[in-house]
Amino acid sequence: MATGMQAAVLYGKEDVRIEDVERPLPRAGEIVVRVNAALTCGTDLKTYRRGYHAKMLNMPALFGHELAGVVAAVGEGVSAFRPGTRVVALNSAPCDRCYWCQHGQQNLCEDLLFNNGAYAEWIRVPARIVEKNTLEIPPHVTDEHAALTEPLACVLRGLEESRAQRGDTMAVIGAGPIGLLMIHAAALAGVQVIAVVKHDQQVSAARRLGAQHVVQMIKVKDAIAAVRALTPDRRGVDIAIEAVALPLTWQWAVDMVRRGGLVNFFGGPAKGTRVDLDTNHLHYNDIELKASFHHTPAVCRRALALIANPKFEADAFITGHAPLRDLVSVFQAMMRRTNEIKTVILP
Repeated sequence: MATGMQAAVLYGKEDVRIEDVERPLPRAGEIVVRVNAALTCGTDLKTYRRGYHAKMLNMPALFGHELAGVVAAVGEGVSAFRPGTRVVALNSAPCDRCYWCQHGQQNLCEDLLFNNGAYAEWIRVPARIVEKNTLEIPPHVTDEHAALTEPLACVLRGLEESRAQRGDTMAVIGAGPIGLLMIHAAALAGVQVIAVVKHDQQVSAARRLGAQHVVQMIKVKDAIAAVRALTPDRRGVDIAIEAVALPLTWQWAVDMVRRGGLVNFFGGPAKGTRVDLDTNHLHYNDIELKASFHHTPAVCRRALALIANPKFEADAFITGHAPLRDLVSVFQAMMRRTNEIKTVILP
């Protein structure tokens, strides 16, 4: 018989409560994972601040989605995993039957199954995610490093969708956790990265993670001109990645890219956000605009493989540890823009 457990429950805007809830039991095809590491992230912070998420949650809801842990129990019919196996259980899995899945866009699946509840002692993983998007952790990879798989998968898909190639120049606007992951993954792929950051501590982080140049927006008169000055003949970058989710930085990305370049609006803005863009500039400079959302099972596997690569500096992204009871204070500190990149929540 299941007993209780501690878990974070999101009720609305800036309203997260650590509560006693029923400990889950696995149904047919499911597993229950004891959470050893759950990571804070920008998406969870936005959800906490806004009180909603466009895709993943209906309140009140168990909260958190970046995790790694050990299989505690398996349901009937599960043969791929057994108790004691360390796993990353991703936060979604596609149906592989709908129009979008059949057209290679599993991230847009019309029945994309999400799972939340990482900020808890245990989490139940639905059968579809067990089957399609639960990965065994290599022996030499720690749980807190493996928990980076989900955000890194989103980043890798963004790089692939942006057709980033070795030797390309890329501006990454924003140096939060996602921006820093983008900088690092791009640099490891041989891309020449210009990081556009705001805070002092982000300058050193961006450089450590592979940025060739760093433009600190609060210390230059014109961030667009500063980026273009770092490219041959001031022509602009080949690719501009927007990872802030503000109308101003969306406009910056368009103005930083060269003629014939590509802009990826990677940051997820709030509902109802509008942006003014110079359509004459877009048309006559043949600029490609796109956005990248979420991940697919295939790219999740590539993400975990990259984390297992010694060249990937996973430690650089883990800047704090806190018990589950301190989750609210961790989020409040994140809203004050502390030096933390990702905090490991230890249930």
